[in-house]
Amino acid sequence: MDFDLENPLTHLHQLHSDDASLFLTESDHMLSPSYLHTLLTSPSDFAVRRDTIYFISQCCSNSNIDPHLSYLAVNYLDRFFSFQGMPQPKPWVLRLLAVSCVSLAAKMKQIEHNLSDFQGSEGFIFDPQTVHRMEVLILGALKWRMRSITPFSFIPFFSSLFKLRDPPLLQALKGRATEIIFIAQNGIELLEFKASVIAAAALLSAAHELFPIQYPCFRKAIINCSYVKKVNTPGSTLMLKRNLICV
Repeated sequence: MDFDLENPLTHLHQLHSDDASLFLTESDHMLSPSYLHTLLTSPSDFAVRRDTIYFISQCCSNSNIDPHLSYLAVNYLDRFFSFQGMPQPKPWVLRLLAVSCVSLAAKMKQIEHNLSDFQGSEGFIFDPQTVHRMEVLILGALKWRMRSITPFSFIPFFSSLFKLRDPPLLQALKGRATEIIFIAQNGIELLEFKASVIAAAALLSAAHELFPIQYPCFRKAIINCSYVKKVNTPGSTLMLKRNLICV
């Protein structure tokens, strides 16, 4: 069974991840508290992240496959930088990191691939042994927690609170929230927030665009959610109220 970002804890004997387990587990996938500060105060470190994400997008555009692949790869990259530290800003190092993160994401999603699918025909070309060594380094930094808890993991739960009975409307809401999450990942403004908060804010932003009349009821449903009250900080609640998703 491939890794489903909406059901990251799903195993062969389960149909759906348990909502309580998701909220309890997401802290294990949070970034280091100092990571955002580093990116905000060090232009060189900010550039390293930006350039590596660009290389990841190149890898995934070459492969022309699941759009969630790049999201998962960037998630691995941020978690790696967060706990391993920023590497030397050498183009070959950043490209190797990008290829390795995409390769790991492809393996998790059980996407059949060759490394050539991610490397194109120009620039640095890495052999399988080199990529494997970098993959092992990434796995160690992530403590082998590859079933990332992402905002996508919480979209089904929060969208169910809206009580939309028309499947096309619900799909439109989830689709727009997904677009917002994709766009927001490349920035650094949301790195300090839990995945559940980003998911809720993305859905609220999407609801404000698509269903402005029902929006106040949707916002109230999320703000009053017991899980949100239990696990999120005052800063997170303020973010939800303001829908701080920049698109």
